[in-house]
Amino acid sequence: MRHARVMGLAGLAIVAVAAVAFAQTNTEAPEAAAAAEVTPVPDNAPVETAPLEIDLAKTTWGDAKAGQTAAAACAACHGIDGNSDNPMYPRIAGQSERYIAHQLALFASGKRNTGLAAVMAPFAQMLSAQDMRNVGAFYATQKSGAGLADDSVVADGGPYDGMKFYEIGQKLYRSGDAGRGIPACLACHGPSGAGNPGPAYPHIGGQMQDYTVRRLQEYQAGMPDLAGDPLVKVMSAVAKPLTEQEIQALASYIQGLHDRADDVAAAP
Repeated sequence: MRHARVMGLAGLAIVAVAAVAFAQTNTEAPEAAAAAEVTPVPDNAPVETAPLEIDLAKTTWGDAKAGQTAAAACAACHGIDGNSDNPMYPRIAGQSERYIAHQLALFASGKRNTGLAAVMAPFAQMLSAQDMRNVGAFYATQKSGAGLADDSVVADGGPYDGMKFYEIGQKLYRSGDAGRGIPACLACHGPSGAGNPGPAYPHIGGQMQDYTVRRLQEYQAGMPDLAGDPLVKVMSAVAKPLTEQEIQALASYIQGLHDRADDVAAAP
């Protein structure tokens, strides 16, 4: 396109010089010379790229070693081991292979396009479907960190008055609220937030509060870009009845959620 513009401008310059010369030599018809018009060369139409389709069904189990190499660029935002210190970017250490691969495929295809999807898309588009499985396998081998839950006492005169703040989230996470149709979070994400790699329910234990709050708010809004995704449908229904206080408290509880020390010691 740049070359076409240079040629177009050169052509215009030549025509302009010729017009001036003609006007100077043909004094009997100055109006005719002035009336000469030049049609500029039009720009080419913008290039449109088709969405990138990723078929994870044609992949094999991920290779964690290969995934570590492919994930080198991820460290800038997510940390070397997947434990980001910046709440803008999620902690992905300990996340299941399938979930990470699925999310990368959504970014690469443009189906997930809200939040920081614009940042993720170019990185995801550099990966093949098998690379996505490999990256997922690498982060699945990393140990997730955890933060602290807010144990300040609620004193607002509301329904949770007198409870510790994280206890609001703990109640919802463990028991849900049947009266409002809110299931217990542990039914899908497990008692320690480790998730379920089978149906690709994500690992959420230890996730930073601010990030979890943002995601729950996105689910409340319905995430129209992914309205047809079955996992989004489930989470949108769960998040819809939550109050802002409950979202904050639930995210605080999840931030402090982690495996008990004796569970880790007993692990093979």
